[in-house]
Amino acid sequence: MSLQECEATKRFLGRADNDSFDALFRILSPQLVAFFRRRGHEKGIAEDLAQEVMLTVYRKAGQLRDHKLFRAWLFKVARHAACRHYAHQARQVPTVDLAEMTEMLPSPNRNPFAPNSEFRHWMKFLDDEKERETMILRFVEEWEYHEIAAAQAIPIGTVQWRVFNSKKKLASHLSPLERAA
Repeated sequence: MSLQECEATKRFLGRADNDSFDALFRILSPQLVAFFRRRGHEKGIAEDLAQEVMLTVYRKAGQLRDHKLFRAWLFKVARHAACRHYAHQARQVPTVDLAEMTEMLPSPNRNPFAPNSEFRHWMKFLDDEKERETMILRFVEEWEYHEIAAAQAIPIGTVQWRVFNSKKKLASHLSPLERAA
C-alpha cells in the first residue's frame, strides 16, 4: 500500500465525507478495475463493478471494526461483487429484442401501413394463444403490463412471464436473423 493510499484510507475512515471519499475513490478505483480485468471482465463491466464496490465502501466502511483490515475487506467486497456478477450472468436466458428485429428483416416492398406484419408472422412460432395475444397487446398495441393484466384479469407477474417466455421461445427462431445482419 502506498503512502498516499494509506493517508487517504486513514482520512476516509476517520471522517467519511465527500472529499475524503473522492480522494480514496481516485486511488482505489483504478486498482479495482485492474482487479476485475485480471479476472476476465471487459473494461466496461470492470468499471461498473469497481463503482459498485466503492459504493459499498462508502455505505459500510463505518461498520469496519479494525481499520488495519480495510484493504483486505475492500478486496473481499470486490470478490463478492464478481461472484454476484457471474451468478447473474449464469441465470441469463437468451431472448430477443423484438423492436430491433423489424429493422433486420429484408422486406424491399414493405407496406408502410402494415409495419407489424413481420411481428404477426413471428407470432406463428408461439404455441399458446394466450402468449400470442399478450405479445400483440404489448408490442403491437403498445399496452403497459398493468393494462394487459387488467384486461385479461390475470396478475401482472403472469403477463411479465408470458412476455419473457415468448421472447425466449422466439430467440431460437430469430437469432439467425441477428447473425445475418
